[in-house]
Amino acid sequence: MRAVMSTAYPTYPDTQLLIGGQWQDAAGGKKIDVRNPATGEVIGRVAHADVSDLDRALAAADQGFQVWRKVSAHERGAVMRRAAALLRERADEIAALLTQEQGKPLAEAKVEIVAGAGILEWFADEALRIYGRIVPSRKPEQQQLVIKEPVGPVAAFTPWNFPVNQIVRKIGAALASGCSFLVKAPEETPASPAALLKCFVDAGIPAGVVGLVYGDPAQISSYLIAHPVIRKVTFTGSTAVGKQLAALAGQHMKRSTMELGGHAPVIVAEDADVQLAVKAAGAAKFRNAGQVCISPTRFLVHNSVREEFTRAMVAHAEALKVGNGLEQGTQMGPLANPRRVTALTQFIQDAEKKGAKLLSGGASFGSSGNFFAPTVLSEVPLEADIFNQEPFGPVAAIRGFDRLEDAIQEANRLSYGLAAYAFTRSLKSAHQLAQDVEAGMLWVNQPALPSAELPFGGIKDSGYGSEGGPEALEAYLVSKAVAITCV
Repeated sequence: MRAVMSTAYPTYPDTQLLIGGQWQDAAGGKKIDVRNPATGEVIGRVAHADVSDLDRALAAADQGFQVWRKVSAHERGAVMRRAAALLRERADEIAALLTQEQGKPLAEAKVEIVAGAGILEWFADEALRIYGRIVPSRKPEQQQLVIKEPVGPVAAFTPWNFPVNQIVRKIGAALASGCSFLVKAPEETPASPAALLKCFVDAGIPAGVVGLVYGDPAQISSYLIAHPVIRKVTFTGSTAVGKQLAALAGQHMKRSTMELGGHAPVIVAEDADVQLAVKAAGAAKFRNAGQVCISPTRFLVHNSVREEFTRAMVAHAEALKVGNGLEQGTQMGPLANPRRVTALTQFIQDAEKKGAKLLSGGASFGSSGNFFAPTVLSEVPLEADIFNQEPFGPVAAIRGFDRLEDAIQEANRLSYGLAAYAFTRSLKSAHQLAQDVEAGMLWVNQPALPSAELPFGGIKDSGYGSEGGPEALEAYLVSKAVAITCV
């Protein structure tokens, strides 16, 4: 592992609000600095909305909804496909912005953007498959219908770890359903979300159908969720914040989708292909420096293969090239902000104090930026904080087990239930894992490969609702019963 720093940066812009189809500064002129996590330097500024900006954005979203709900599904899909084509066409440019503000390697940033274009295209096609139904009537002169209608303007709140992808999953389902969409995107990573929304504007979407604001997260969320214009709330972030927003949405009878924190177990069975497990789980573990809600975190490895697996995982971690995401060949970038460095340092110190062995990494490095070495801990006790709280960083924490049932019990012990992974050659074990592991998503013998056509979401404290598959559209639709009697 070695740090590599880049000296050349593409131009990073200041970011404005998008209200009523127009890019504009905040009414009060306030702005927030944006820093590059690889250098710590200020690279741009983002507009900070006040209440007057929010009022104008809400009015625009309301007007946009009245227009968009009447647009045919065919035309909605066509606009979305044009936006997806622009997103794909601009992928290199947007990826450079994303890497500068978020830190992930340029190749990962481009994959996120290109995948986002594919998700938008899939939802564009789903707009054509929002069906109602005809229900047989009890009377020959009566017809009974069920009609699917858009729920209304949507308020979305998205995180900094996947600033394009997290908006794409929400905006795709919302627009396909006929809803307007107002997003409070992350202030740490504002330029790539703005570039995404610009694709929709340039694709010809009516004014007000999509909007973008930044500012104080607590103020914006409390104001938007309580406002009568907003009829649907969608949030991706921590469980603690998600519970607060879900409670607020409940007070105002607003539908909500919550994609919250996770603590994904990885079960490596006695008969697993160990090299496959290390390659797949290792790639998933250190992707985006472990700052992924579905990142593998608790590695539960059968004791008969634990030593082999641990050696291979250490070798994998130490071979990673860590540095500025703009530098060619970088495999892992910095953490997004200094508070993640502090949190990971505390996790590792706690684990060692309680008996875990630090085999690789375990500390920040470099004279600038938020770089943290890929880390492997072994013999991690269950009482260690890292086995109970989401680490959100590049740390693989390993402990052994003797029976598959014990591994499943540990996988289910926590209140989280977002993602899980397993490696086994046994079809019987695979079926047992599929039935007994409590998670919204389970990947067996492969890394995480979320696809647009499959549900994406968790259970228990990891939230509710889906941001993938046909299930994703249901939260943006209401069912209206219509009975017509001929006279």
